[in-house]
Amino acid sequence: MILYIRLLKESFAFAFNALRSNKLRTFLSLLGVTVGIFSIIAVLAAVDSLKKNIVDSLDGMDKNTIYLFKYSFGPTEVEKWKRDQFPQVKYDEYQYLQKSMPDIDKISFNFFTKNQSIKYDDNTVNSIRVKPSTNEFFEIEPFKVDKGRLFNEVESNSGTSVIVIGSEVAEGLFKGNEPIGKQIRLYGQRFTVIGVLKKMGQNAFGDSNDVAVFLPVNNMRKLYGDNSVIFTPAILIKPKAGVDIEEFKAELTNKMRSIRGLRAGEINSFFVNILSGFTNFIDDIIGKMNIAGWGISIFSLLVGGFGIANIMFVSVKERTNLIGIQKALGAKNRFILFQFLFEAVILAMFGGLIGIVLVWLIALVLTNVLDFEFVLSSFNILLGSSLSIIIGLISGILPAISASRLDPVEAIRTGM
Repeated sequence: MILYIRLLKESFAFAFNALRSNKLRTFLSLLGVTVGIFSIIAVLAAVDSLKKNIVDSLDGMDKNTIYLFKYSFGPTEVEKWKRDQFPQVKYDEYQYLQKSMPDIDKISFNFFTKNQSIKYDDNTVNSIRVKPSTNEFFEIEPFKVDKGRLFNEVESNSGTSVIVIGSEVAEGLFKGNEPIGKQIRLYGQRFTVIGVLKKMGQNAFGDSNDVAVFLPVNNMRKLYGDNSVIFTPAILIKPKAGVDIEEFKAELTNKMRSIRGLRAGEINSFFVNILSGFTNFIDDIIGKMNIAGWGISIFSLLVGGFGIANIMFVSVKERTNLIGIQKALGAKNRFILFQFLFEAVILAMFGGLIGIVLVWLIALVLTNVLDFEFVLSSFNILLGSSLSIIIGLISGILPAISASRLDPVEAIRTGM
């Protein structure tokens, strides 16, 4: 054991000497390993971060939640021109499903809209996400109230001019003053603030309830009607716990086909988007990103591996005389072999360590600059270190074997 510790120490000294004595050659050779490890770890860290943010964004939501409207979350075989001709879902359809499907736990009718500006006295906040909905929406998605309350069923059905605002909207409009009971202007109308949501931050889809406002959808229906081009209606459905989701989807599809009078053979004029299906679609994209990242990284690692091998062959040539002396003094082939293998591994780990540190620094900067948490897991660090060791072993094996097989007499004579 002491022998191998001494061997590792000497190998580290030789590797450090190679780094110091031949800076340009070593830099260019290790660059491939650095780029390869950086590429792999950066892609894996980005994918892990995206997945974590998506999971956190959906935390508290039932994965069987259904988005029923004229668009599809994922790829579809229906041509775009046909999808464009699909009718929007209607409030009457929402009411029909609410009454006719006993396995529904919660169902809400929502409008997706363009961002708007909102005013209070002389204060204006721009690019606000307006989310008109029925009151059930607050029981489908997770919401936490900081002040006041959410609008109720009576206010929802009657389309009362009340509004619930996000934390950043409240700060921008009221500058720390009490917002509850104040009237703000939106769409040229006055709405009374009845609630402020707790700060939640941005989710993985770039959406944030901190810069959103919520109001009864029937208020917007009274103002603009059901066919306004500025809104995209959607029906959100949360099935009861324990319901077979495929059977539920089939029943929902039949109900929608029936109310729309679709005949046998006609395609559905709507899409039943299940949240779990969307996460599977995201997983598929993430898998493809991983494959692409590994493809780029393997090429870089091959270049880096050849660079390490080149350094080691040069090192063998430069130390031929020393190898001969070591063998003449009784050093075995195995000792010489491990000496050069350790040196190759240490050199590769230098390159890998630089790549990991670069990923860590970039993740740190982006996390502070963007409202998005980048995660560099211990698994990815271990993976990067392991790949460095493997590259070092593969790159150093041939030079190490050639060094261990040198004839001591010829080695001393060649080195003189």
